[in-house]
This record gives sequence, structure tokens and C-alpha cells, in this order.
Amino acid sequence: MIAPPRRLPLDALATSVMLALCVCWGFQQIAIKLVASDIAPIMQIGLRSAFAAVVLAVVVARSEGLRAFSDGTAVPGLIVGLLFAGEFLFVAQGLVYTTASHMSVFLYTAPIFAALGLHWLLPEERMKPLQWLGVAVAFCGIVIAFLGKPDQAGDHAGAPNMLLGDAMGLAAGLLWGATTVAIRKTSLSEAAPAKTLLYQMAVASIGLLVFAVATGHHGIRYTPAAIASVAFQSVVVALSSYLAWFWLLRRYLASRLSILSFMTPLFGVTFGVLILDEPLDSGFVIGAVLVLAGITLVSGAEMVREWLRKRRG
Repeated sequence: MIAPPRRLPLDALATSVMLALCVCWGFQQIAIKLVASDIAPIMQIGLRSAFAAVVLAVVVARSEGLRAFSDGTAVPGLIVGLLFAGEFLFVAQGLVYTTASHMSVFLYTAPIFAALGLHWLLPEERMKPLQWLGVAVAFCGIVIAFLGKPDQAGDHAGAPNMLLGDAMGLAAGLLWGATTVAIRKTSLSEAAPAKTLLYQMAVASIGLLVFAVATGHHGIRYTPAAIASVAFQSVVVALSSYLAWFWLLRRYLASRLSILSFMTPLFGVTFGVLILDEPLDSGFVIGAVLVLAGITLVSGAEMVREWLRKRRG
């Protein structure tokens, strides 16, 4: 049996790409919220998934032809697609009840679930004590920033039932973490990124658009803002950013990538405050410092060990 290729620790390229992805993903909740009165969040995500699925189907068909789905990836692809669809169902519905800032944070608890799952399932993904401490510190920061402050739901027009929306965001984070683990533990870990993403987008587009129609949330007002938002989500978020993410997953340690994505909530909250005028308080500032400290502990552990090895050498 041929051993799977060894995943690499983070380098400058991976860190730079992840920074760009975090900015993009941090803004996506804002883009959805900005035009929610013109097109429901569930419809926005369904349409962007459908666009990406069509483009990816053409790419996969041209590169692999009719044999594309006879390589043992169909069943794992369906499972991953269902997890992905469930994740964004919770995102779309959660944004109806909570702020984009809160959704950004709770959705990106995914690295915690992914890192825990991969730690127990894959030897090469096991974290060291310093990295465990980083996860704990970052998680405590999220709790302090968004659960330890006074309830502002009644004062914020975008958050009529914030607790329910926050719970949906957490559920979405759990499903995203499960998706990462499923990809790494199945034949999809060595499949082309375009094919892996095709499974997710195809299942999500069908499921979310059917849900939108069934619940009466399929109406669209074709305003310039709505068109621009859906175009951004389709081309940049659903297609380009996810292809880059899967490219990284095939080459680098998934637990390190997932932990680094803790930067996304910071961008999401910043955009929410600046663009949507969402509330900001001292709890978030304290939590943000802890999150950054946790990221430093996790992503800097490899550099510390490398420096010590060189010193001994």
C-alpha cells in the first residue's frame, strides 16, 4: 500500500493564503446581511452554490470525463455534501435572528471541532500541549467576547432572537468541522479540489433552493446591491475561496489551517461594526486579545520547536 503524502506545517505561502481567505470569509456574512431585504439569505446561498456547481461540473467533466465519479468518491461526496448543506442552512437561518458579527464568530468555532476530531483520528494531526493551550485560550476568548456581555438583542434591529441565531451559528460550526474531518478521513482527501467542492455545491444548491421554495423565501428584488452581493458570493466565496481552501487541505496539516482561521471572526466583527453598525463593547476587545493569543500559541509552536532544534544543532 502506498503511504499518503505527508502534510506540511504552515509556511509563508499557506499563512498568506489563509489571511486572504479569512478576510473573504469574514466579509461573506456582511454581504448576505446587507441585501437580506432584497433576497433571503437561504436563497442567496442556494444561488451561489448553484453557480459554483455548474462551473465546477464543467471543470471536472473536461478533466476527468465520464469516469469522474467512478473512483470511489461518490458516497463520501454525498456525505460531505449533506454536511455542507446543513452548515449553510444553519448559517442562512441564523442570520435572520442574530447579527453578522455573532454569526462570524460562532461559525468559526469549526476549527475547534475539526482539530479535536483530527487529533483523535489521525496520528499526524495530533496537537502538542502548547497547541492545546492555544485552542483553550482562543475558545475562552470567543466565550468572553460574545457570551459574557449583556444581551443587546432587544436593542438591535438585526437581532430579534439572538440566542437562537447564535445556537444556529454554533451548529453550523460543528458541521463545518465535521466536513473537514470527513474529507481527511475518506478518499476525498486525495481527490481533486474541484471535485470535492463540486459534491458540496451540488448537494447544497439542490437542498437549499428546495428549502427556499418550500418555505416561501425564494422572492428576489433585482437591485444593484443584491446582484453585486450574489456575484461576489458566487465567484469569490463559493468558487475561488473554497478551491483555495481545499488546495491547502491537500498540502498542509488541517488542524493548523483550521486554527489559523480563527482570524476570520475578527475580520467579520470588524466589518460588522464598520459596515452594519453592529454593537462593540469591552467584552469583545478582551475576547479578541485572547483569540489572537491563542492563534499565536498554536501557529507559533512549530517555529519555536524549529528554533530549539537549530539551537541544539
